[in-house]
Amino acid sequence: METHPQALRFCALICITFSSLLHLVQTQDQKEFISLDCGLPPNESPYNFVKLGLTFTTDEGYVKTGKTGKVQKEFEQTTPKPILNLRYFPEGKRNCYTLNVTQGTDYLIRALFLYGNYDGLNKYPSFDLYLGPNLWETIDLSLWGTEGVYDEIIHKAISKSLQICLVKTGTSYPLINVLELRPLQNNNTYNTQRGSLRRFRRNYFTTAIGNVRYPNDVSDRIWIPNFDEKNWKEVTTDLNVNTSNGYNLPQVVMASASTPKSDFAAWNFTWFLSPSTTQFYIYMHFAEIRTLQANETREFSVSVNGNHINESYSPKTLSTETLSYSTPQQCEDGKCIVELLRTSKATLPPLMNALEIYTVIDFPLLETNQDDVLAIKSIQNTYGLSRISWQGDPCVPKEFLWDGLNCENSDSSEPPIVTYLNLSSSNLTGIIASGIQNLTHLKELDLSNNNLTGGVPEFLAGMKSLLIINLSGNNLNGSVPQALLQKKGLKLIRDGNPDLICADESCANKSGGSKKKTIVVAVIVSVVVAVVLGSTVALFFVFRKKRTSNSAEVVTMTNNFGRVLGKGGFGMVYHGIVNGSQQVAVKMLSHSSSQGYKEFKAEVELLLRVHHKNLVGLVGYCDEGANLALIYEYMAKGDLREHMSGKRGGTILNWETRLKIVVESAQGLEYLHNGCKPPMIHRDVKTANILLNEHFQAKLADFGLSRSFPVEGETHVSTAVVGTPGYLDPEYYQTNWLNEKSDVYSFGIVLLEIITNQHVINQNREKPYIVEWVGLMLTKGDIQNIMDPKLFGDYDSNSVWRAVELAMSCLNPSSARRPTMSQVVTKLNECLAYENSRGGTSQNMN
Repeated sequence: METHPQALRFCALICITFSSLLHLVQTQDQKEFISLDCGLPPNESPYNFVKLGLTFTTDEGYVKTGKTGKVQKEFEQTTPKPILNLRYFPEGKRNCYTLNVTQGTDYLIRALFLYGNYDGLNKYPSFDLYLGPNLWETIDLSLWGTEGVYDEIIHKAISKSLQICLVKTGTSYPLINVLELRPLQNNNTYNTQRGSLRRFRRNYFTTAIGNVRYPNDVSDRIWIPNFDEKNWKEVTTDLNVNTSNGYNLPQVVMASASTPKSDFAAWNFTWFLSPSTTQFYIYMHFAEIRTLQANETREFSVSVNGNHINESYSPKTLSTETLSYSTPQQCEDGKCIVELLRTSKATLPPLMNALEIYTVIDFPLLETNQDDVLAIKSIQNTYGLSRISWQGDPCVPKEFLWDGLNCENSDSSEPPIVTYLNLSSSNLTGIIASGIQNLTHLKELDLSNNNLTGGVPEFLAGMKSLLIINLSGNNLNGSVPQALLQKKGLKLIRDGNPDLICADESCANKSGGSKKKTIVVAVIVSVVVAVVLGSTVALFFVFRKKRTSNSAEVVTMTNNFGRVLGKGGFGMVYHGIVNGSQQVAVKMLSHSSSQGYKEFKAEVELLLRVHHKNLVGLVGYCDEGANLALIYEYMAKGDLREHMSGKRGGTILNWETRLKIVVESAQGLEYLHNGCKPPMIHRDVKTANILLNEHFQAKLADFGLSRSFPVEGETHVSTAVVGTPGYLDPEYYQTNWLNEKSDVYSFGIVLLEIITNQHVINQNREKPYIVEWVGLMLTKGDIQNIMDPKLFGDYDSNSVWRAVELAMSCLNPSSARRPTMSQVVTKLNECLAYENSRGGTSQNMN
C-alpha cells in the first residue's frame, strides 16, 4: 500500500529494525555530522543512540531563543529518545538555528517534528520552516496526528553558515524535536540546474521490513522498503555488491531487487505530483545480483513518462550504476511513471534495486551581503545586543527585517546590502564599535541617546556612502576629527555631548534647542529619479533660508500658479521649475480642503523617511502660516485614472503596459508594508494616486492618510475610517480595524479597473459596484465579458485569468484570506511573464 513519502511513524523513521544489520558498519566517521536533540537540557552530556550508533547533543549554542518541552508520557513507549524532547518558540516571529558548514559542500538537512501534546492543550501547531531567507515548507502537524513528520532536503551551502528558521504563522507556537545535518561524500552526484532537492521518496525494493540508514548508509539517508507483491518478485544475493559509484548506497539496499512476475511483462512504478507543474529529478540504481548463465541476457529500456533515458540497458554484475536525467522533469497531469521494458535481445525480465525521487525547491532570495552580515554580528557582539528580531538573515525576507536596519536590493541578482543602522536608545556603552566601518554601504548611522564614551573615530570619515551620522545624547569626548567635519555632503549631529570639543564655529551652542521657524524647512531629501539608460541620478533640492517670504518662492517657481496639473482632496497641483530647469509638481493646500495640517505633516514625515523607486519622491515643502505646499518630483504622464478614461489624448494602454504599471505600484505598496519600520498603510490606494513619469514608470502618491503600526506585533490598529468610496475595505469600514490587508483590498479594485476599464461605481450597470459586476460576469465563464473591449482581444488569456483570480482574492471579504502584497507582486510578475512570452501584436505602447 502506498503511503505519503513524509507520513512515517517516528519509530520506523529513526530506528533500523533489522537487528542483524547493526554489525555491518559500526565505525563510520560522523565527526562532521550535526545531530541535535532539540530541547535536551544543556547540562546533559551528548549521548549515543545505540540503535543507530549516532551521537546526539543538546541544541544549546545553536539557537539563542525558545523554551524546552517534553512529549507526554503516553508517547514515551513508542517514541525514540532523540524525539522525546522538543524546543518551542513562544516569542518573536522568526527563530533560527545557526549551523557552521563548509561553503560549496552538498548537505542533507533533516528536521523532525512531533507535537506529543507537550503543552497539554491537544492543539496541533502549524508554522513555516525556512532555510535562510527562503521558505522551505509549511509544517502542519494536524495532518499527521500522533505520528509526527519529517522533512529533508539536499542543499549546497553557499556561505559558511546555514540558518534553519521556524516562523510563527498563526496563534500556535512553532516547535522542533530533532535537527540533523549530514555532508554528502560526493558533490558531483545530486546535481541540479537550479534550486535544491526536497526528498519525495527514497525506496529500495525488497520484501524485508524496516528502514535502512546510518551506519549502513554513510550519509545517513533513510531508505524505505517498497514492494508490489501483486506484480513483482524479489531477487536477492549474499555476495558483496560494489557500491562505489559516487552515490555510495548501502550494501543491504543493493543486495535486493525486484523484477516482474511475468518474464515478458514491463516493470512499472507510478507516483503522483501536485501541482502537476512540479519539477523533479529521479535517480535509478541498478546492479545485476544474479549470476547469469552464458545463454542468459538481461537488457531493457528505461523511460520516465515515455522519455527514454536508455533504450538498451544491461546492469553490471555485482556493481552499482545509477541512471538519471541531467535536467528536471515534469509529469503530464501530475501522473508519473517509470517503465522498464525488456528488449527483443533479452532472455530475462527487467530489474531495479532502488530509486530516489526529489522535487525541485527554489530558493530565489539571496542572502544579505556576507561582509555586512559579519559586520552587524561584530557590532552585536561588541555591545552585547539581544534583540528577538536579530535572528536569521538581517535583510530578507523584508517582513523579517531586523529592527533598526534598512537594506537595499535594487538588483535581485545581487545580495541585499545594509544602508541604515539605528541603535538609538539601545543602552550602548563603551566606545564607538570599529566594526561599523565594515558596513561599507551604510548611508545613515544613528547612535544617539546612549552612553557611549571615548572619541569620535576618524574611520567614520572614510565611509564613502555615509550621508547622516547622529551621535547626539552620548558622553563622547575629545575633538571631532577634521576629516569628518570637512567631508562634503555629510550631516553630522553631535549635540548633547558636553565633553566633545568643537573645532569649528558650527559646533557651538549645539546643546540648546532651536527656535521655531515659519520659513521653508531645509529639506535635504534625496529623490531617486527613474533609471534612464541605466543611470540613476540623485536629485538634491534645498530650500535655503532667505529674507524674502518663502511663499513668494513658491509663487515664483510656479510662474504665479500659471499651469494647473490637477486637483485633489488636498488642493490644486501646479507645475513648477526649480534651479532653472528641474520640473516639479507643487501641491498647495486649499483653505476649503477637508484635509489640513495633520495630513500635510503626515505626508512630509512619511516621505522624509521612505525612499523607493515606486513611491513619488518629495523635493521640498513650504510651511509658512496658512501657506502649506508640498513639492514633488514631476510625473509627466499624469495619473493612471486619466489614461484609463482616455483623458490623456486617447492613447490606449495595452495589456503588457497595464501589467507593468500595476506591478510597479504593487512594489511601492509592498515596500510600505514590509520595507518600512514601522510598517505603513497607505489607506487611499486608487488609480488616481498612481502617477506615471515620461517612461510610464508607475509611482504611488498621496500619503496624507497613511498610518503606521507603532507597536511591534500589532495585527491592526483601531482608527477612524478614511479613504475613497468604492476602494474602501468593507471589513475596515465595519470594524474600524485597519491593517495592511485594507490596502490589499483597495489594490484589488485597481486591478479590476485596469482589467475592465469600468468605473468603480456605475448605476447604469446590472450590478453598480465593480466587484459585484465582475463576480456576476465570471459566473458566465467568458473573459470577454469583463475585459476592456478597447484591447480588441490582444492579450494572453492565461495572463488575464490569473490577474482576475488575483484581483478577486484581494477582494475576499475576510482580510485574513487575502494575499499579502509580497504575494501580489509575485503573482503579477507571473501574469506579466505569460503576456511577455506571447509577444503581443499591439504596437501602440512601447
